[in-house]
Amino acid sequence: MNKKILVVDDEQSIVTLIKYNLEQSGYSVITASDGEEGKNKAILEKPDLMILDLMLPKMDGIEVCKKLRQQKELLPILMLTAKDDEFDKVLGLELGADDYMTKPFSPREVVARVKAILRRSQAIQETNDHSLEVIKEYNEVAELKIYPEQYEAYFQGRLLELTPKEFELLLFLTENKGRVLTRDQLLRAVWKYDFAGDTRIVDVHISHLRDKIESNTKKPMYIKTIRGLGYKLEEPKAP
Repeated sequence: MNKKILVVDDEQSIVTLIKYNLEQSGYSVITASDGEEGKNKAILEKPDLMILDLMLPKMDGIEVCKKLRQQKELLPILMLTAKDDEFDKVLGLELGADDYMTKPFSPREVVARVKAILRRSQAIQETNDHSLEVIKEYNEVAELKIYPEQYEAYFQGRLLELTPKEFELLLFLTENKGRVLTRDQLLRAVWKYDFAGDTRIVDVHISHLRDKIESNTKKPMYIKTIRGLGYKLEEPKAP
């Protein structure tokens, strides 16, 4: 069955362009022209991915993203913005968007981003299709436990509420414990980019993870910043 993509944008020319290129790549496409319609279709139609414009009538993209995440809707979201405004991009990511693109953009790049995001969600779906009765191997770093087969992470015995992207990033960090990983390496490994991406996306998701596992995000014990290089996950040192 073809993957279903929901495109939410009030500019008909943009919708037509994206819809045509996605359908040429084998995807099924549904559309919405305002934020309220987009939110409702995301819940009712159960698309595999949403392409969501930031500036929309009735309800903007930030609010749509926020409401969907509040309802535990974890469908991947690719946000579109006509602004070159750092605040809007970072806020979108903070509220649960998986990625963003700034207009104008290449239709080919939209398709490439969609493919990359869906590869990750496909892995999650395949995991959910298997029985989880038997707890299999896990990665452990001090009080942090990651169960790859279950797509679950626990900190101090508490299940962490992670988006699929946050889980993939945390898993990759634990699998490479003690290694310095550059932002570009993380983009290629976790976001599956075959092209240059915006490394600020990595910084925002690292910040998300620190909020959930660090007692003091200003002085992180697990995820360390290696200035000028990237990040490293390590065992906390005893005080």
